[in-house]
Amino acid sequence: MENRIDYRIEGHVAHIHMVRADKMNALDKDMMDGLIEAGERLKAEKSVRAAVLSGEGRAFCAGLDMANFASMADAGNKNAVAKREKLANRTHGLTNRPQQVAYVWREVEVPVIAAAQGFAIGGGFQLFLGSDIRYAAPGTKFSVMEIKWGLVPDMGTTHVMARLCREDVLKELAYTGRIFEAEEALQHGFLTRICDDPLAAAMDTANDIAARNPDATRRMKRLFNEPADRFIGDTLMLESVLQDDIIGKPNQIEAVMAEMEGRPANYGADAKKAEAAE
Repeated sequence: MENRIDYRIEGHVAHIHMVRADKMNALDKDMMDGLIEAGERLKAEKSVRAAVLSGEGRAFCAGLDMANFASMADAGNKNAVAKREKLANRTHGLTNRPQQVAYVWREVEVPVIAAAQGFAIGGGFQLFLGSDIRYAAPGTKFSVMEIKWGLVPDMGTTHVMARLCREDVLKELAYTGRIFEAEEALQHGFLTRICDDPLAAAMDTANDIAARNPDATRRMKRLFNEPADRFIGDTLMLESVLQDDIIGKPNQIEAVMAEMEGRPANYGADAKKAEAAE
C-alpha cells in the first residue's frame, strides 16, 4: 500500500492520499489493492470519526491505467481473454475487486469526504462517487468515460449516479463519455461544493464532524445509506454480468484499438465476422 497510498490519522481524522502523481493516480493493480487495503484498515479504526480521500498532484484520479487498455488492444491474445476471471465472481462480499475500490468507502462506518482537483474520470469518477461528501476545485474535469473503451461503468457506483443525476442527463453523459467540469457536475448533483482548496475544505469538514457525537454520525451514515443500498447486490451483479458480456468481444477490442490509434471505430459487420471466426 505504501507505494500508492499515504495513510495517516491525526486526532480523529484519517487521510487517505493517493501518491502516484506521475501517473495522475491512475488505477493500476497496486493502486486498486492499496485503496481496498486502506478502506478495510479504516473500517477497523475505532478512534476515527471522519476520513478524507484525495489524490496528489494535478489529478484526483485519471481512471484505469493505460496499460490495462493496451493489454485489451492485443486482440490476438485469446488466451488472456479466456483466462480472465469473470467479473460476476464475488471476491469481496457483494462486490468483485474493481467494484470494491469504490464501494469500500460506503462500507466504512464513518463519513468519507473526497477532495478532487484536475481530473476524476472513468474509474476515478466512480471512486469519487464512493464517498459521502464530495468537494472539487473549479474546473475539475469529470467523465463517465467507460464508453470510450467500449465498456459499461462497473465499479460499484452506478446506483449512486442514478440517485444524484437526472436520468436523461446521466444517459447522455454515459452514452457519449463527454468530459464535463465542476460547475456542471454541481448542477447535476455529483458535487457537494466547489472549493478553491478542496483538500483544506475537506479537512475542515472532517474535523467538524470529528467534534460531534461519533455514535450519532456512524448511525446517521447507515440511516442514509440503507434505503439506497437495500437492493445494491442486484445492481452490483448486473454491472458485472453486463461487463462480462462485453469485455474481449470484437466490438470492445475495436473500441480500444480505435481510441489508441486515433481513428474512427469500425463496428458492426466486420466485428461480427471476426466473432464468428473465433
